[in-house]
Amino acid sequence: MRTSTPRTTGRKLISVVAVSVALVAGTTTSVAVAQAPTAQADPAPVLAGATEAAPGTVAERLIVGYKSGAAEATSNKAADADAEAKGKEAGENLDFQRRLGTGAALVDLGEDLTRTDVADVIAEYRSDPQVAYVVPDRLNKPKADPNDTEYSKQWDLFESTAGMRVPGAWDVTTGTGVTVAVIDTGYVAHSDLAANIVGGYDFIADTAVSVDGNGRDSNPADPGDWYNAGECGSGVPASDSSWHGTHVAGTIAAVTNNSKGIAGIAYGAKISPVRVLGKCGGYDSDIIDAITWASGGTVSGVPANTNVAKVINMSLGGDGACSTATQSAINAAVNRGTTVVVAAGNENDNVANHSPGNCNNVISVAATNRSGAKASYSNYGSLVDISAPGGQTSTGTANGILSTLNAGAKTPTSESYEYYQGTSMATPHIAGLAALLKSANSSLTPAQIESAIKANARALPGSCSGGCGAGLADAAKTVQAVSGGSDGGSTGGTTFTNTTAVSIPDNGAAIESSISVTGRSGNAPSTLQVGVDITHTYRGDLVLDLVAPDGSTYRLKSSSSSDSADDVNTTYTVNASGEVANGTWKLRVQDVASADTGRLNSWKLTF
Repeated sequence: MRTSTPRTTGRKLISVVAVSVALVAGTTTSVAVAQAPTAQADPAPVLAGATEAAPGTVAERLIVGYKSGAAEATSNKAADADAEAKGKEAGENLDFQRRLGTGAALVDLGEDLTRTDVADVIAEYRSDPQVAYVVPDRLNKPKADPNDTEYSKQWDLFESTAGMRVPGAWDVTTGTGVTVAVIDTGYVAHSDLAANIVGGYDFIADTAVSVDGNGRDSNPADPGDWYNAGECGSGVPASDSSWHGTHVAGTIAAVTNNSKGIAGIAYGAKISPVRVLGKCGGYDSDIIDAITWASGGTVSGVPANTNVAKVINMSLGGDGACSTATQSAINAAVNRGTTVVVAAGNENDNVANHSPGNCNNVISVAATNRSGAKASYSNYGSLVDISAPGGQTSTGTANGILSTLNAGAKTPTSESYEYYQGTSMATPHIAGLAALLKSANSSLTPAQIESAIKANARALPGSCSGGCGAGLADAAKTVQAVSGGSDGGSTGGTTFTNTTAVSIPDNGAAIESSISVTGRSGNAPSTLQVGVDITHTYRGDLVLDLVAPDGSTYRLKSSSSSDSADDVNTTYTVNASGEVANGTWKLRVQDVASADTGRLNSWKLTF
């Protein structure tokens, strides 16, 4: 009989090449673009969220704020006349209702307007230079918690200290219309997940790994990944089945408000289980095909995917540089419009040493504990993009992440719930958030989703040594930002770019590339985004620094003899709140070792 001791990430699931397992002064150029325009710009497109009183409910009224000095700001007659005129332009019958206590005007939109009709009216107001803002008269509801019986134990979703502030996002979106591929151990049947499971695939070709008696097929069921002592390498102790993919899937999209179990972050989304991990782990070759297929690409001998995922979750990893083969699969998936979210790893080491957390074009996720500090096991470093709750059961079982599981020690028995810890648990928090964002604004690209998550993160409540990305993800603020909300969220702001290429001398002096920032007010943000595109044959040779206008330097990347991958194509987050925004910023790049060449293609600052 199994003990009730919770399984933790002492067992990390990784991709393997051999079967071994562990769990969870130079030239200066200057080109500045995207600066403040000198002429009146066209209004930004009106997003769906800006036309609704509540999700799925078209707005019936607008709240219009006029600039000080405008006649409409104080005169009801003028505001009424303005409503009538703008209604005529939009082909609608508008009516000024009353003046709010703030001085804003409440404008009735008439009856039977569609979202397009409301958007047309909003566009008319936005094009008026005397209008400060126009927002829907939104419908508010009591903030009732989900009725799931274990929801109170999900501190990672709602606690004010270190939770991800998920409930505040649910008023806008629950992830409807988005499929998330969980590339993992597959799925074991669970009634708190079943309604949100769609077709997946089993990509494990080696029957010694698959343990289900066959190779690749359309059945991603998890038969268990247990193994005996020594079976996965000398000195590796025995392990029960982890049901890891099912735990990850529950965090993303467990059925919610069903009076049982837990709540999923994107509970309106669907999960496509894609099986790549079995006994002792899983091979890169299977994972590469899984990434390709899940994102809508073609894999020889495998039927076309009818449930193409806009988000991929990979709570897995191995040692070493990101291989060109894996990077190619990730790049292709992102080019097809799929956001790839990966675990930074659980070695308490620099993520630069662990793949795929060190790959480009991914959102690499570190784990925090219940106090909001970096979890003791979590990897760190400049390649980490964001942090999310991963739990830490060493301080108490309930400080882990509760999710769906199975009670079987080897093969499936009864469904259950258990606390786990790990970057494997942090990653689905970000995958779930990515699904919420894609559902709220379907036009978002993977790069925009990553930028929004990072730009709207909050400072880590606890400590982190070594680099934990942009901070702790904030679901409510990020969703509001991409859906047209006005709670102070940011989708990234103004971008300044230098696209003049500069060669990087091999084992030579540093080169600098400049960007002149103008038209900003005050200081730079605490989440200044520094996007870098460098071609290089051994990126571990490179040292990157951001130089502020006053000469202060911010280390973006240190050299690493173990980071043998090609190229640097990523976005760093810098707390530059102590620097004046306007002025000349520089990117300093130096190759500190011999035998490799490179080129800075471009870089950008997003405020």
